[in-house]
Order: sequence, then structure tokens, then C-alpha cells
Amino acid sequence: MTTVFHVSDLHFGWPAVPEQIEAIEEIIQVGKFEVVAISGDLTQRARAGEFQRAAAFLRDVRKVSKVITVPGNHDVAWWKAPLGLSDKSKVYANYRRFIDSNLEPVLHVPGTTFVGINTAHGVTLRTLTWNLRDLSIIGDIHKKQLDEAKEIFEKSPHGDARVIVMHHNPVRGELSQRHGLKNTQKILGAFAEMGVDLVCSGHDHQESVHYIEHTRKGTVISTAGTISSRSRGGRPSSVNVIAIGRETIDVTTHVWSGEHGTFVKGPHKRFKRSEYVAA
Repeated sequence: MTTVFHVSDLHFGWPAVPEQIEAIEEIIQVGKFEVVAISGDLTQRARAGEFQRAAAFLRDVRKVSKVITVPGNHDVAWWKAPLGLSDKSKVYANYRRFIDSNLEPVLHVPGTTFVGINTAHGVTLRTLTWNLRDLSIIGDIHKKQLDEAKEIFEKSPHGDARVIVMHHNPVRGELSQRHGLKNTQKILGAFAEMGVDLVCSGHDHQESVHYIEHTRKGTVISTAGTISSRSRGGRPSSVNVIAIGRETIDVTTHVWSGEHGTFVKGPHKRFKRSEYVAA
């Protein structure tokens, strides 16, 4: 059994809520999850001070758990190289300095292989749309990234659960009615072909758990809500706690309770590694 604490969109900076961060820190220290997966947007404006606070958070998490994290669109200083018209290394400079030099880390634990995919590429020709609201917001995955993920999974131990950690949500948000990721059907189809069991994403600022059924392989999508004051629709902040077994995947959403001063258990879903089972 692999236990995963899935959190996203911490937004260290002005939207961060100190009491919620402190509650998460305590839950992680007490729960000692095997893996803490952070699916991007550690910061609000990709500033050094925000990354420093995120780095301190990660330092304490690593005392009890292994960590995998990827950048989100808020962690990318896209204005330093819009459309690639400058030194692209500046875009991720603070992330690489304070968080991880590797934008697409790989983590192996007994029974599970995690592959990070960077979907936050800043402002590129591929992510431009006619909607100005999409500027720097839309996520993208290149074929090379998919090929590399497929190769990693193929080399992983037989029977390992295959998990993708990325920032942008591949399922349309209930309230936003928007996909965070470009070419979602194509990407989800590629994940199914490579046998992905679980995707951990964020970005939408609304928690959700979906099962995407394909002819070859079904995929569980865990979208964690935000841990900040930027929750969509006034919903409480939330995290997802995941248990990956040999035959099942359990996802339990924990929501912020001001009354209790911590995150409390909410909806729970159980999936077979190939189909959904009512919990």
C-alpha cells in the first residue's frame, strides 16, 4: 500500500492562509505519508521570498515523507521570456534555485512509480488562444514528454501503479467549466495507452475526483483544491489523501473546517485499478 498526501496550489504569498498551512504541516508530520505529491503553484508571483517559504515547507515535509513536486503556471516567470523571446532559463530560475533543479522528477517507492510532467510552459505559440484570460494560464504537454514518461513506466517494476503528477487539470472544472490543459482528450488517451493508473493535478481551485474510462485502461484523476484564499466559488480549501493498493485506489477529500481548525474527512471514492467500485 502506498499512501499519498496530494496537495496543490499552496500559493505562498498574499493568498496563503497561515492556519491552513500549519494544519497541513501537522497532518503530514503525524500521518507520515509515504509520498507527498504537490501539483504546482507553490507561489503566487514566482518571487524569491515566496519560493523560500515553500522551500521551508518542503524541508519539513521531507523529514517524514518522500516528495514529488512540479511547477504550476504561477511558479513560472513567463514575462522574462514571452514566446521564447529571451533566455528561457530565466523563466524557471527561482523554481530551480529553491525547489528542484529537475522540472520533471521521477520517484520510485515500493509498488508505485511517480512521474512528474511539467505542463507550465509560460506563454508559447502553442498555448495562445483568442481568449485573453488564457494568457499564461493554459497548460501543455509535448509529445517528447509523453514519450519520456512512457519509457520510464516501461522500465518500472512489473505491477507498479503508474502515477502522473502535473499541474493543469485534464478534466473540465464543475464551476469553472474549463479544462486547464490543452488537447485533453489526446493527452488522456496517451495516458491510458501507457497504463497510467492515477493523475494528480490541481490548477482549477476546486477539488474533484474522476474516473476516465478508456477501452484499454481507466485512469483516476485526483484534482486537489487550493490551500489559499483563492478557492473557487467560496468553497473550503481541500486536499486529497490517496491509498494505492495492489487492486484498488482510494481517494478521500479532506476539507477545511474553521470550527475544528483543521482539515476533516469529506467524500471518499474507491476504484479498482481498472474500474470504479462504490465505497
